[in-house]
Amino acid sequence: MTRIISGLAGSLRLEVPKAGTRPTSDRVREAIFSALDSWGMIEECRVLDLYGGSGALGLEAASRGAREVTLVEKHPPAAKVASRNAKTVLGAWGSSQSAPTINVETQSVQAFLDREVERFDCGSATPWDVVLLDPPYDLSEQELAANLASVAHIITSSSVVLVERSTRSPEPALPPELTPLKQRNYGETALWWSELAS
Repeated sequence: MTRIISGLAGSLRLEVPKAGTRPTSDRVREAIFSALDSWGMIEECRVLDLYGGSGALGLEAASRGAREVTLVEKHPPAAKVASRNAKTVLGAWGSSQSAPTINVETQSVQAFLDREVERFDCGSATPWDVVLLDPPYDLSEQELAANLASVAHIITSSSVVLVERSTRSPEPALPPELTPLKQRNYGETALWWSELAS
């Protein structure tokens, strides 16, 4: 069982896809959001949750005050679960006009990023404040590196990027535009934080 930990939708239960996803544990999610909160990177922020699965990471951000959240999940069954979870979380606001915007995109992460980079280059996209990548452990390092190279083009100097991987995985290959911020291990999970290089 997965639930929202804190915020307006705190304690609400979320569905989890029957197969193909690996939900982030409560302990790791709390560590992620404690770090974001300490940096002032939740309230009124735009959050991009790549490899969204059930949407638990992005929806946690929405519950805690993010202004806009987009979940990207290419597998239609998982994306449908994420959409249902988004409706559950938005229900915590009732008819309030202060509810966040939550979008679910059913497409591959790289296809979404390619489109975002193109929109950003044309001046028709707003930068993301927080980008969360929690890919399947079997995702190749080359594909992850390509994702990160694209992410570097859709953020600003005040943005943060998180990669969640197995502690058995190598350190993510960052493009020259990104620089490591910090790294922490929680059991079998490794969190790699980065930001734009100055």
